[in-house]
Amino acid sequence: MTETQAAARLAELATLIEAHARAYYQEDAPHISDAAFDALVEENKALEARFPHLVRPDSPGARVGAAPAAGFGKVRHARPMLSLDNGFTQDDAEEFEARIRRFLNLAADQPMAFTAEAKIDGLSLSLRYEHRRLVTAATRGDGAEGEEVTANALTVDGIPHSLPADAPEILEVRGEVYMRWDAFEALNASQAANGGKVFANPRNAAAGSLRQIDPSVTASRPLAFYAHGWGELSAPLADTQFEAMQQLAAWGFPVSDTLARCAGMAQVMERYRALQQARPTLGYDIDGLVSKVDSLALQERLGQVARHPRWALAHKFPAERALTELVAIDIQVGRTGALTPVARLKPVTVGGVVVTNATLHNEDEIRRKDFRVGDTVEVQRAGDVIPQLLGWTGDEAAHAARAEYAFPDHCPDCGSLAVREEGEAVRRCTGGLICPAQRYERLRHFVSRRAVDIDGLGGKSLEEFIELGWIANPADIFRLAHHADELKGREGWKDKSVQNLIDSIEARRTVGLDRLLFGLGIRHVGEVTARDLARACNIWPNVEALLDRLVAHAPEPALGETEAKHWKRVATDRAAIVGVAGIGPEVASALADFWAEPHNRDLVHDLLREVQPAEVRLETRESPVSGKTIVFTGTLEAMGRDEAKARAEALGAKVSGSVSAKTDILVAGADAGSKRTKAEALGVQVISEADWLAILSGV
Repeated sequence: MTETQAAARLAELATLIEAHARAYYQEDAPHISDAAFDALVEENKALEARFPHLVRPDSPGARVGAAPAAGFGKVRHARPMLSLDNGFTQDDAEEFEARIRRFLNLAADQPMAFTAEAKIDGLSLSLRYEHRRLVTAATRGDGAEGEEVTANALTVDGIPHSLPADAPEILEVRGEVYMRWDAFEALNASQAANGGKVFANPRNAAAGSLRQIDPSVTASRPLAFYAHGWGELSAPLADTQFEAMQQLAAWGFPVSDTLARCAGMAQVMERYRALQQARPTLGYDIDGLVSKVDSLALQERLGQVARHPRWALAHKFPAERALTELVAIDIQVGRTGALTPVARLKPVTVGGVVVTNATLHNEDEIRRKDFRVGDTVEVQRAGDVIPQLLGWTGDEAAHAARAEYAFPDHCPDCGSLAVREEGEAVRRCTGGLICPAQRYERLRHFVSRRAVDIDGLGGKSLEEFIELGWIANPADIFRLAHHADELKGREGWKDKSVQNLIDSIEARRTVGLDRLLFGLGIRHVGEVTARDLARACNIWPNVEALLDRLVAHAPEPALGETEAKHWKRVATDRAAIVGVAGIGPEVASALADFWAEPHNRDLVHDLLREVQPAEVRLETRESPVSGKTIVFTGTLEAMGRDEAKARAEALGAKVSGSVSAKTDILVAGADAGSKRTKAEALGVQVISEADWLAILSGV
């Protein structure tokens, strides 16, 4: 894969993973299987490892879950609720242990214990107890902020309402809400008999049941809970993970009966294989095993990366498979205009769930696997609704006689031209907001929690206003008050609900410029990139002036310069104009392409007549090294290099791998060589490992 192709695929993966995470975590209606989602995440990880300079500011590797949905109060987690890194093979498990040993500078023969337990497929929940009484229950949400579901959680079997006298003053217990198979079947039978929603699988049923506005509905559903960890504590629980879980069990929290302490990774994998064999007899859905470093002191040292703890791994089971007929290939148009092919299948049961659809990703995937309508295809599923097609099978002559699939070059929703840029894997509709499919998704993105964040406007309401012709672009949202009287006469709307919506909209007339930029849905502009660009407006008079210059900066090709090299040079120059770390050539060109379209300029100008962007400032942690660039060299004896870097970044420092005039501090371990020599020549401050440890102990 070329660098251009890798950059295009990373951009596509960022969009896909974000959409699928929102569907899974926020809407309880996944569009692809667990296995297909994991495959996208693993592909993203592999590409970033191969092309580290192409890691995007909005990389899916830095995200957890999805933002909380509308309709629930929000709860800020005292400690982030992280997701787990995944492993799929014996090699992944061995590398997990080796990585821990490298980080901690532990010898290969030094004993290391782990815990192992089944990974139940449910909905993550955090229970906060103060003075030994349950005060708040919250879903994971995006990891930093979740949905407040306390009244619902109080109805769930196994969740204590109060704790014994020896429990800490503050205790956050994290675990999983799930539904057993027999309870799931009984619920679906009851739902079908009463004309209610029939759930696709126990995980969706559990998530949908817990996230009910009316707690009495939750109380009527057969939910269960088990604990697997904790968040904020006012006092330690124990010295090890295993003992801490036993303590939680003693206080009345259900703990998995599969929990075991293992002397090493070999024993963990023995448990994994045994659990895989026992899976059909457990009575509830699991999709793997979770192993954790048993020592809590080592867990503390290991810490976390952006979205995963370093001390835990989810060992995922292989996906389940079946054969069926490919009946049709349909095209779905996404928020960014991406045309995504979806296979329509003859219904087939895979792993206990009837599936009828499968993702085909893009036209290259169809061509590469040569899928044709009428083929017998192999379906893979790991627990969700829309699985993945592995390939076709059967008579080759019959396959060859079927017509090859012709991917459309026009949008099926609006008829606009659908183009595929050089190096891109995805074909996109050029209609923008004139495309019905994109209009709804783009506007829903604009009002979402991570963008402009307008409560009460989304889903059916937004769709209703679009159909009425009241909203066609973001600025129209802020003129919705003009239709207040008409709205009050519509079904489901009363004076109070209309006023609440208008108040929510008015409250967002002043909003961070980063949220506005992210909400516009510009390609390659995620939350982090939008924040970086918003800060650039402290340099430029306003974002429009910056964008105007980006569009204007497109000089003629130099003599003998190829078209590809010319546009690469233009993109590089545009990035230099922005002059902000994190805004590279790809992002700068995407901004210029967006601003070059007259209807986009009109849209932004119209929007800025309705809202006032607020300045975005960078916040840094206070420490002696905040804002400084640090380089580590030589052999560190007290901690591994990765741990040292992580500690520096946690104190607000930037860690670099090379010494330059911009370096502030060089931490020189034993046998420091050329980097120390260069630092001394440049007048960079050089400190020893002991000096570094003194800085750490002083904060």
